[in-house]
Amino acid sequence: MANIIGAITTSHIPAIANAMANGLEETPYWKPFFDGYPPVRDWLNEKKPDVIILFYNDHGLEFFIDKKPTFAMGVADEYYNSDEGWGIPTIPPVTGESDLSWHIANSLVDEGFDMTICQEMKVDHGLTVPLNLMWPGHKYGHVKVIPVCINCEQYPMPQPWRTFELGKAIGRAVASYEKDLNVVVFGTGGMSHQLDGERAGFINRAFDLDCLDKLVSDPEALTKYTNIDLVEQGGAQAVELNMLIAMRGTLLGKVTELHRNYHAPISNTGSGLMLLEHEMPK
Repeated sequence: MANIIGAITTSHIPAIANAMANGLEETPYWKPFFDGYPPVRDWLNEKKPDVIILFYNDHGLEFFIDKKPTFAMGVADEYYNSDEGWGIPTIPPVTGESDLSWHIANSLVDEGFDMTICQEMKVDHGLTVPLNLMWPGHKYGHVKVIPVCINCEQYPMPQPWRTFELGKAIGRAVASYEKDLNVVVFGTGGMSHQLDGERAGFINRAFDLDCLDKLVSDPEALTKYTNIDLVEQGGAQAVELNMLIAMRGTLLGKVTELHRNYHAPISNTGSGLMLLEHEMPK
């Protein structure tokens, strides 16, 4: 059967892509952020996963505010990136895993998740930045990717308890897939951050660190938050924590934290990097 061997949390802010494109990783502003990634890259290069299931939120490239699905996923063989206006270099196509994608999609609908199924899907920095962080120089071509998009921009948005349940349903779907595949799950997005309004620049380090702790030891506690709680505690864009919560939901067995790095601010954002090793239940 397919096996989820681990999970990773990471920021996906577009400024990261610009920093990498301009060779700024060793500058004083960026170095504490990028210094966290070599252990995670080493683990990925050692484990050589076949598939990445990647939770992210689309920022207007594929889904704009006039059409915003609550949950969407790709089932394509290939995904393309386009210019979003951030000045980020467009990356080469991302390879999909359509057989497992369709299996997950069917399983989710059977469990009551009314997914938007995308046979064509442009992917924005929410997906492309994490891939380039883990495999710099666009060296991700050997791994297949299943994008899972969660609405974090346009109300009404799914609550943390629901995104956690989505993750658990995806974990069950992966476990029921007969082909032997090693899977790693990415939960991407900022932690506490607010990009506009009276609290622009707001970061709650204590809240972020508590969330990282709970992702390891007590993920159910995070499902007690509402999205309004996340906004109050972490700023208007802290609802992106739902991607991390969904990621954690996929891990149905024993979880061990192997690495963590927290740094703030990066582009007015709290950034949490975490590597979790996972042992599927027998």
